Amino acid sequence: MKPWNQRIVAITGASGGLGFEMARETARKGGLPVMLARSLDKLTEGAALIERETGIKPLVFELDVSDDEAVFRTFNNIFSKAGPVDVLINNAGFGIFDDFEHAKLQDIKDMFEVNVYGLFSCTQAVLPGMRERGSGHIIHVASQAGKLATPKSGGYSATKHAVLAFANSLRMELEGTGIRVSTVNPGPVKTNFFARADASGDYEKSVEKYMLDAEMVASRTIDLIDKPKRELNLPRWMNIGSKIYQFFPGLMEKAAGSQFRKK
Repeated sequence: MKPWNQRIVAITGASGGLGFEMARETARKGGLPVMLARSLDKLTEGAALIERETGIKPLVFELDVSDDEAVFRTFNNIFSKAGPVDVLINNAGFGIFDDFEHAKLQDIKDMFEVNVYGLFSCTQAVLPGMRERGSGHIIHVASQAGKLATPKSGGYSATKHAVLAFANSLRMELEGTGIRVSTVNPGPVKTNFFARADASGDYEKSVEKYMLDAEMVASRTIDLIDKPKRELNLPRWMNIGSKIYQFFPGLMEKAAGSQFRKK
């Protein structure tokens, strides 16, 4: 991998929360963040803050990852303006929690469009160049929800389960090419994610003491670029619970059912 001052790191969903913090951490290390999101105003504001702090001016591109034509057009623009993308962090995503019986099918379709198909499009946009160069790193921000689904998160968990399956398949496809594939599987992170996922605020209050700091998750994610591994699971104890669930699902549902139903 190139030295940090030559690395270009493209981050989707970078207008706030975890995506912004990953762009910030990239710049702190000397890399060039390419910040992508739907809100150009928020991107510009965040990039200005990063430049004041680090002296590095991130590139910003307005992008709705659910528009596959816009994805390929935007990444071609990135290649022409900045050069090849060394690291892609597929971070764009959202969730809506609801009883499936009352869930809007359009909400579920929209989650798949962004969380899954948008991730597919961005990955496909950078792969040819990475393969040609024989290097690159693709990091997918998934979720512990992709390993352990809980009530009211059926649609969201399904999207993150799909991301994990895709990452595992892609990793094996790219073996020997020099391209690395990682997933980051955090539990609840203290961002504005829950303002949309659970408008009542009840779930956020119930898990507040377990919520991860976005800056910490971002730092650990960017560290994967220098120390790549298959998965980064945060917090560790939550991932242990996910693994136990895989072996003893009935037991876990009985023992921890009340915790699962806090949404």
